[in-house]
Amino acid sequence: MHKNVVRLLLLLSAGAFLIACGQSSPVSGGGSRLIRVLSNRADLISGGDALIEVVLSGHAPSEARVSLNGTDVTQRFSLDPQNRFVGLVQGMRVGTNTITATVGDDSGGATIVNHPSGGPIFAGPQLQPWTCQAAAVDAQCNQAPVYQYFYLSSNPLKVGLQPYDPANPAADVARTTTDQGATLPFIVREEIGYLDRDQYAIAVLYQPGQDWSAVQPQKQFNHKLVIMHGHACGVAYQAGTAPSVLSYAPANVLGLAGISLSLPTQIIPDSAIHALGRGYAVMSTALDNSDHNCNVALQAESLMMAKEHLVEAYGTLRYTIGTGCSGGSLAQQQIANAYPGIYQGVVITCSFPDAWSTATQFADYHLLLGYFNDRSKWAAGVSWPEPQQAAVMGHISTLNANVSESAQFHVAVPTDHCSGINAQDRYDAKSNPGGVRCTITDAAINLLGPRPPELWTDSEKVAGHGFAGFPVDNVGVQYGLSALKSGKISAAQFVDLNLKIGGLDVDTNATASRTAAVEPALANAYRAGMINETTNYDQTAIIDCRGPDPGLFHDAYRAFAIRARLDAAHGSHANQVIWEGPFLIVGDTACNVNGLDAMDRWLSAVEIDLGNTAIAAKLVADKPGDIGDACWSGIGVKLGDSLCGEAVVPILATPRIVAGDAITTDTNKCQLKPLDRAGDYGAVTFTDAQWAQLQGLFKDGVCDFSKPGVDKQPTIAWQTYEGNGGAVLYGGTPLPVAPPNSGGGLAGPAFAPFQ
Repeated sequence: MHKNVVRLLLLLSAGAFLIACGQSSPVSGGGSRLIRVLSNRADLISGGDALIEVVLSGHAPSEARVSLNGTDVTQRFSLDPQNRFVGLVQGMRVGTNTITATVGDDSGGATIVNHPSGGPIFAGPQLQPWTCQAAAVDAQCNQAPVYQYFYLSSNPLKVGLQPYDPANPAADVARTTTDQGATLPFIVREEIGYLDRDQYAIAVLYQPGQDWSAVQPQKQFNHKLVIMHGHACGVAYQAGTAPSVLSYAPANVLGLAGISLSLPTQIIPDSAIHALGRGYAVMSTALDNSDHNCNVALQAESLMMAKEHLVEAYGTLRYTIGTGCSGGSLAQQQIANAYPGIYQGVVITCSFPDAWSTATQFADYHLLLGYFNDRSKWAAGVSWPEPQQAAVMGHISTLNANVSESAQFHVAVPTDHCSGINAQDRYDAKSNPGGVRCTITDAAINLLGPRPPELWTDSEKVAGHGFAGFPVDNVGVQYGLSALKSGKISAAQFVDLNLKIGGLDVDTNATASRTAAVEPALANAYRAGMINETTNYDQTAIIDCRGPDPGLFHDAYRAFAIRARLDAAHGSHANQVIWEGPFLIVGDTACNVNGLDAMDRWLSAVEIDLGNTAIAAKLVADKPGDIGDACWSGIGVKLGDSLCGEAVVPILATPRIVAGDAITTDTNKCQLKPLDRAGDYGAVTFTDAQWAQLQGLFKDGVCDFSKPGVDKQPTIAWQTYEGNGGAVLYGGTPLPVAPPNSGGGLAGPAFAPFQ
């Protein structure tokens, strides 16, 4: 018998034993041990339906009665393959609903809070104006799902999934055997629908003509989920397209900064097809595509709603694995930390820790390029050859900065184009100060909060409200400090650069003064997980694939930034594995597939651990011994059980690291210390005139990176930005403790995502 089958049987047997012994908790104060809300937290249900189990505790199904708001719904329940009495209860009203169950002589009720399928639930008031897809039936973009079929051909010349017509079956359908031992034709059904005002996609290995429900899934479903993600970091004001659930290979779809690596599938395996063939469901949402939406709360809300729908339509889940490159890795890491339980494991490539600690690097590059590229700013006798510019940036050349500038800085510019907003509706400081500001900052105003009135510009005063606070700062930063101390740049260059680099105003225009982070936006960014402090990230298993980056702004140091943050927060990074290799940026072309299989083994080992220890401890204790840091060949061959090292994957720096920041790079605003001419610059000497200039510039002091950043604080898990009556709750507050006995269908009992 396949070892995963054995594990699953052990898990299901253990779960049945717990149910039989009455180890269920009440739902919502005064609720019933008889009722388990499987498809989500009982207070976060959406769309008017929920998958519910009634615990029979040895009674026959005929002895059970279930009602919704006083209406009998017992006929919707039946026994599933695990002998659980389960039903999809539909017709819930928006707001509070009561489920009542009677089993034999025992009875009780539970409360379910249902939200509209168009949202919001916890991300706060939605972006406006918003343009729905053409086929939407209402202003919340609702639309009945559509289905289409695909198949994998037995002909090796037909690469990828091909369109399939059940009425005219193809003759060259390949066969596959799932990881649970089911052998069947490789036919896939894709579902496209809309939740939270945007598109979702779900694909499963499917047998046309056979029924599938949450209570009775088709046998090939292994009850595991892979979530696909997009790239970049941006904002849109219209419904978009969910990332593909039919094909994914990060080294083949980098598509970043002009990178195009269209290599054959024999070299780059497709992890979506791999997962589908093994029996996984594969899912994505448009709002988890960071290029379309980079707001961590909205990303998590979208995925939560889509997962709920998947459980209600396809069946309960054992665990969920995320995968993605660049902005896809950014989404996974910030969501997993801010909303733990969305994933149980992530397999990431070309990783970014989050959007907003990375923003300091992008802002620094923009300011440095503004100085280096304008020779009129250089003082007489000062020049900046390319190697010295690179030394200040911490890189091998200025290419990294230039690629960053063209690829990402524009998303901080309020007059930038964003999808769904025409030129007439877009912000202009003079002609349209109340217009839509096309920035990722303003799109996340629910999380960051608005700028306080004492900081308002004329534009804000005319608009009648503060724009979103910017949680990035460069006050006290000594650009090029370590390059100066090592002799790579001169004292004259150092002084001139720091005098003239300046900062950014609320519209990202260059200013002579440095950028001061806005409060309370800075504190809120930490609390919300926009700056990923990994406070809750120890609850997710991580495989991070890294390759060399010669200057395409996917720096390898970022995997180690997360490692350092985990060490700082938890004293360990044992839940994180780094795989290195020589292939550009991603390390190894097969990492997405090999990583998925390794993550599956890791999580399947955890899921049979039903002890009372925390999930963070289980991820470490149950990790298979052969899953650890490794060096790969670049084409799928493991070379050793340690990192390849800097000869293969150089770990370069950032402008802030050169200025004295640690590799954690999570100090968005530094604490200050007085200038120290004798103690801070080694053998470097300044003229009296130069020192006077530095004293004038840094009159309040310079960065002391030995101290925690200003307002640095832990991420608070599962925050809501929904105030009373649909008003915004700026900065958020933690959701109430999850109602007991809810969300159990989103992952196996060992993971307990909401308990």
